[in-house]
Amino acid sequence: MINMQNSLRTFGRRTLSQSRLLSKVKLTADKYQISRGDYATISETDRTELLSMVNGKGLEGIENLDGYNTDWMNTVRGQSSLVLRPQTTEQMSKILKYCNENKIAVNPQGGNTGLVGGSNPVFDEVIISTSLMNQVEDVDPVSGILVAQAGCVLDDLNQKLSDYKLMMPLDLGAKGSCQLGGNLSTNAGGLRLLRYGSLRGTVLGVEAVLADGTIIDALQTLRKDNTGYDLKQLFLGSEGTLGIITKASILCAPLPNSVNVAYVSLETFDHVREVFKAARSQLGEILSAFEFVDEDCLDTLKDNLSLEPPVDKTPFTVVIETHGSNRDHDQEKLELFLEYLMENEMIVNGTVAEDSKKVGDIWQLRERMAEALQHDGYVYKYDVSIPLKHFYDLVEDMRERLGDKALRCVGYGHVGDSNLHLNVTTSEYSEEVNNLIEPFIYEWVASKRGSISAEHGIGFKKTNYLHFSKSNEAIDQMKLLKNLFDPNNILNPYKVLPQ
Repeated sequence: MINMQNSLRTFGRRTLSQSRLLSKVKLTADKYQISRGDYATISETDRTELLSMVNGKGLEGIENLDGYNTDWMNTVRGQSSLVLRPQTTEQMSKILKYCNENKIAVNPQGGNTGLVGGSNPVFDEVIISTSLMNQVEDVDPVSGILVAQAGCVLDDLNQKLSDYKLMMPLDLGAKGSCQLGGNLSTNAGGLRLLRYGSLRGTVLGVEAVLADGTIIDALQTLRKDNTGYDLKQLFLGSEGTLGIITKASILCAPLPNSVNVAYVSLETFDHVREVFKAARSQLGEILSAFEFVDEDCLDTLKDNLSLEPPVDKTPFTVVIETHGSNRDHDQEKLELFLEYLMENEMIVNGTVAEDSKKVGDIWQLRERMAEALQHDGYVYKYDVSIPLKHFYDLVEDMRERLGDKALRCVGYGHVGDSNLHLNVTTSEYSEEVNNLIEPFIYEWVASKRGSISAEHGIGFKKTNYLHFSKSNEAIDQMKLLKNLFDPNNILNPYKVLPQ
């Protein structure tokens, strides 16, 4: 019988290391040697006019905008001197109409939690923050459909929905700050895609504003609407380059009556694959997440956050979560599954958490990996999809390639949807290390018929590698769409499409 521990250690949350000031982050334009597009520089007249459109709810001056110009990882930094914070779709429309007519480039920004520089300006683009568009307009407790503005924070939405015994079909480590519009514009995946599916299947409708200020109302709240082109899909995953999402209707999931989490240790990644196959077969409809971290991840958590695993460390760890409606049924099913794994020597040891506190303690060992890695210094983060038969090979090949030039090279992620997060750290940014990683990592992924972006988009950092996952013909069609929706190219320039 597997070790069923009664308690797990409570871990305290620390703030991220403040080892360097944001103002010391090298300008994106200089770091990547990008030339500014043919856009107007905003005048005092423009500034006054634009601020009036949001009733003065904006911020001015480069010195006041570090948190907007710089990403949370301190890897990119823009030069914007103006942030606008509209509260309504009509205000958003007026802003874009004015900017389009005067050829002023804009940068949409939600919670600014991305990994690829998609939410930060490259030059002096006007930042349009959706943070004040944070109203929940409707929750239908019968159909489970939510209608909300784009600036709603994911965790806040879950708290609101819990009153109706509902939950968002999306869960991210950044849920305390990421916003709905950003989630949709990057087609975020998250921890529970295995159970609740892709956002493309749970978003029923969107409202979006085009570059010229046109408001596209495709905010259907029906699960079935087979009337012509599905326009909402164009905005999902387009990262604000075709239009800015202002509202969305989401099909939410019932809040589970029973949540169980198992933490199991394994010796090889072949065992990880075997356990995943067994989980899909034996846990079936209650399997909600299947996450893994490698041994180096556990070392990082211990070294940088003083977090210890609940059982002895092995080369691989898997976190298995179930969501169901009957606690007794789910617990019995999970225990029988874990006994099967032990009897067939697929796992070394493990523990199960059933109450919310213990569940949260286990999830910290997966969700706080990004935070732990930041303490090393500079982090090179990659989010790729790879067929499971090749999944962990990339981590091993990268470690061999980098040798002692990197502090760490770790792998973790969503086995359930073949999404690997590969992270490399150095004490500070190294061009030599960066050049060893790129484009090697994208060539490697392409050779295995994977995707260079599993859930965080293309943003700024991956534009010139798009061809590793899209054919030239497909990229040409994407350019045609961009030109049709945004002929002046004012929406999030330098992003998604190759320069």
